[in-house]
Amino acid sequence: MSAAYETILLEKESGLGLIRFNRPKALNAINLQMLNDVDAALTDLETDSSIRVIAITGTGRAFSAGRDLKEIGAESHVSGADLWSRLETIEKPAIAGVNGLCYTGALSMLACFDIVLASEDATFADTHAKYGMLHGGGSTQRLRNLVGPQWAKQMLFTCEPIDAHEAERIGLVTQVVAPGELDAAIRTLADKIARNDAFAIGVMKRLVNDGLKWGSAIGFEFEAREYRKQRREETEDLRARTGSFFNEQGENNV
Repeated sequence: MSAAYETILLEKESGLGLIRFNRPKALNAINLQMLNDVDAALTDLETDSSIRVIAITGTGRAFSAGRDLKEIGAESHVSGADLWSRLETIEKPAIAGVNGLCYTGALSMLACFDIVLASEDATFADTHAKYGMLHGGGSTQRLRNLVGPQWAKQMLFTCEPIDAHEAERIGLVTQVVAPGELDAAIRTLADKIARNDAFAIGVMKRLVNDGLKWGSAIGFEFEAREYRKQRREETEDLRARTGSFFNEQGENNV
C-alpha cells in the first residue's frame, strides 16, 4: 500500500513502513516540504500498529545530497534537527538504506538511524566546512559517537567523501550490499526484527540511546530500573511470551 505525498513515497508492506525520498532531479535534496512530508509520514508509521519497522531510502542516484541550498539563508530555513531526533525517539527500529550520495545534511540525519545499510555505490561526506557553515543537525556529536572522534574530525575537516566499504569499516554502515539488492536487504532485516517482541525492542532502543546521551553510569541505572519495573509488573502476556520461547527452543536446547 502506498500513500501520496509531494516529495516522498510511502509504502507499507508486511510490517515495514518504507519512506522513499522522491526528488531525484534534485538528488533528493531536503527542502522544507520534504521535512514536512517526512514528519507526517513518521507520525503515520509511529501510530500504525501494523508497522513494526521504519526504513528510509532514496530514489534515483542519491539517498540525499543534503539540505536544499536554495533554502539556505532563507527565513524559512530550518536545520531538520528536531525531525532527525524523532528517528531516535520513535520506539520502532529505524533503518536507513543508502543508495548513492549521502552528503552533509543527509549525513546528519543518517547518524540518527538505528541501523544503516548501504549499496556498494554509496558515498558519504560532510561538506559544511567547505562552505564555512556550522552544523545544526547534530553531526559533531552523533558522528563522533558512531565512528570515534578522529574519524569524525577527518570527515568534518577534509570534506572528502568515503565509499561504502570504508563507511562499513569505520562503523558508519552496518552492511554493504550489491547495487540493486538494497530493497531486498532492507526487507530481510525488517523481517528478522519483526519476529521479536516490539515492546522489548522499543525499550532497548531507548536505553541504548539514553546511555549514549547521558553516559554508561546513568545508562546502567536506567536499564536496572526498566528490569525491576518489568519484574514488578509481570503480566500473563509476558509469561506467555517467555513460555512460548522455551517451548520453541525445547527443554534440552536452553
